[in-house]
This record gives sequence, structure tokens and C-alpha cells, in this order.
Amino acid sequence: MKKVFKTLGVPLMLVLVMVVVAACGNSSNGNAGNNQTNTGGTNTETTSTPTPENQTPELSGQVIVDGSGTVYPLMARISEEYMSEVQTKVSVQTGRAGSSAGFQKFIPGELDFANASRKIKDEEAAELEAKGLVVGEDVLEFRLAYDGLTMVINPENDWATEMTKEEIVNMYLSGHYAADDVVKWSDIRPEWPAEQINFYGPNENHGTYEFFYEVILGKQEMVKTANLQQEYSTLVDLVSKDKNAIAFFGFGYYITNTDKLTAVHVDFGNGPVEPSLDTIGEDLDYAGFTRPVYTYLYGPYAKEKPQVLDYAIYVMEVAKDFAGEAGFAPLPDSIYAEYKAQLEALK
Repeated sequence: MKKVFKTLGVPLMLVLVMVVVAACGNSSNGNAGNNQTNTGGTNTETTSTPTPENQTPELSGQVIVDGSGTVYPLMARISEEYMSEVQTKVSVQTGRAGSSAGFQKFIPGELDFANASRKIKDEEAAELEAKGLVVGEDVLEFRLAYDGLTMVINPENDWATEMTKEEIVNMYLSGHYAADDVVKWSDIRPEWPAEQINFYGPNENHGTYEFFYEVILGKQEMVKTANLQQEYSTLVDLVSKDKNAIAFFGFGYYITNTDKLTAVHVDFGNGPVEPSLDTIGEDLDYAGFTRPVYTYLYGPYAKEKPQVLDYAIYVMEVAKDFAGEAGFAPLPDSIYAEYKAQLEALK
């Protein structure tokens, strides 16, 4: 249709044709309108311009995403592509406050999406229910990909490159080796250096901390000497400068810093396994440290704001393509297709 407008000129012999074309154009655009939507902490102006049936409507407004720092690289990459290639007038704001911090914003309605490196907790779901929002109905849970919890050490550490899961768990357990939690490498294996281990990890705001504490440590107390940080970039820097450091975080932060870190190969009972996109998965060799990562969609906003629903559908269309790039193993195609159909039904 745009081509017709450009090629028709002002010759009088074509006036009749121009009138017909103009009428067609008015039919396509006459229903466009602006809606001001108050979303309880997210005030956005939403515009949807109808287009012919075989074209995507032009949208505008905001999509607010926050939560997991582990999921951040994946969602940030998807958001970047969406804004530059799909809906250039939509602003997708992606944060990385941490899974728990994200839910604290999501529950009162400040976010459209809450990313999480763990499932929503029962108490968080109860808070949503108190607001009349049921997880699975009003709040939609989507798995995005698989992440492999990765133990990293300094490249100069040439002794602890392979460890058993049991050794990793025991070294992080408070009181297992020393009452004051000052643990030496030689406590793990006698032939290793008699030097203090410096423990690092993400702090309690992060789902990765909760996964490590609840699933890996079985909710047993972590060593009091652990240095827990908010920013993953800080953890990378600390380990890269400390020969006696060990830390845990998502595979994505390791794979983008292989020049600064070494990944520990973990023996789950059948020999040491290197974390990689080929081993991370619920049924693969690194299953012992594999977990799904999630995003949660505030259903009412998906129904009120077309850009939120459109972005959600786009995430399901491209998550598999961008997962590996961000350090995640993708889910089966059938799961993404099921999620997309679920979202399409909201239109």
C-alpha cells in the first residue's frame, strides 16, 4: 500500500485511482487510538496502530522486566533484538535486581515480567493470591531454558580442577571442617595446599543463592566466611584476582569470562563432567547442577497492554535461538510452542 502512495503522482488522469487508494488507506488506519493505562507502579502510554491482516501492528509504550541476574543476559539480548528489529517504538526496560528482589516488585504490580532462577515460593504465591492473582491463571509461569550452576576457580589453581559433588557440598557447609569455618584446601584432600579457601557467591537477593542453599546444601547453613555479593561482575573480578578463591554462579557468567576463570569439572558419581551446553540438562551428564530458569508474566497487564503480550510471544519464538548465545541450554521445541499457543489465546 505504501508503494502505491509513492508511485502515484499528481497527474489528473489518475485522480480517480488516487481517490480509491486513499479510501483504502483510511480504512486501514481509521481505528488507531491511544490508551493511557495505569498499571499500579508502571504508568505507560500504549498505542496500537492497526495494519492489514498479514502485517504486525505497530506498537508503542513500555515493557518492564526485572529479577534474576542469571536470566538477565538472555532477556536483555531478546529485548535488544525486539526493540531494534520488531517494535522500534516499544521500550523494554530490563533489570537484574535478583529473583527475590524482582518478586518484591512484581507482587505489587510494578513489573510486567519477573525473571527468576528458581520457582516462585509458596509465600510469594500467597501474597499474589491475597491480591486476587492466582499463579497459573492470572500470573503465568514460563520456563525459559536450562542453566548449569558452575563452580569457578582462579586459573592459577591447578589442583581443584576436578571435585566430587560431595566435596563441594561439604566445603561450603558451616562447621563441617572447622568450627570457625576457616577451611583449607588440604582439608578437602591432603595433597592439596594448606592454604585457606576463600568462598564467594551471590547474596540472598539472588535465586542462585537460594538454589545453592536449598537444593545443593539441603538448607544446611553455609560457611560464615563466605563473601556474598550482589553483582556477578564483582564475583568474577574477585575470583580472577584470588588464587585461593572458589565461587558459584550461572554458567553464562563463566562462559563469557573463560579468560579469567576456570570451571571445576564435577563428579556426580560417574566421573568428572565439564559444564557445557552439551552436558547441561535435566537428563544429561551435568543434571546434578542443572536447573530451569523462569519468567513470570503479570496476566492482567498482558490483556491490557498489547505491547506486553506481543513481547511475551516474541520471547517464546526466539528463546531457543538466543539461549546458547547467553550461556543457556534450550528447552525442547514443543515447550516453546505450547507456551506460544497459551499466549496467543490471550488475544
